[in-house]
Amino acid sequence: MTARSADLLIDRPAVTDGASLWRLAKDSKTLDLNSSYSYLLWCRDFAGTSAVARGADGEPVGFVTGYVRPDRPGTLLVWQVAVDSAHRGLGIAAALLDGLTARLTAERGITRVETTITPGNTASERLFTSFAARHGAALAREVLFPADLFPDGPHDPEVLYRIGPLTPTNAH
Repeated sequence: MTARSADLLIDRPAVTDGASLWRLAKDSKTLDLNSSYSYLLWCRDFAGTSAVARGADGEPVGFVTGYVRPDRPGTLLVWQVAVDSAHRGLGIAAALLDGLTARLTAERGITRVETTITPGNTASERLFTSFAARHGAALAREVLFPADLFPDGPHDPEVLYRIGPLTPTNAH
């Protein structure tokens, strides 16, 4: 399923998009950067629960990666969201998130969205708060992983955002 808005195409990522997603994540300067290999795997194994925004030239300018939680098949966990710096402020992240959740509500019956946000990441906080408001869904926040659980030294606690329920009428 694809959606087109002006010169923006939102669809599923392909393995050939993995390098571009890695570069977008690296250039974001806010995301935890995974190995380039992991983005290739993500585009292969989780393309059905992720979305990519392509510019007029077909190249990725943004992405949302996610997966359906195995123990909660009605819940999409959004892993990462990134938009190229030249394309920020145009609503691409919101369009990606709206498009992905509409697709997964229709295809898989998801009713909830979760994500973790490091405190101080105001762009992500605004994205998910406005998503909940746009869709008339409740939003709850709680610490998912306290700082002392991270083995690699000082780390900010990850705050879990739970959004839902989504219904077919408020998911798009």
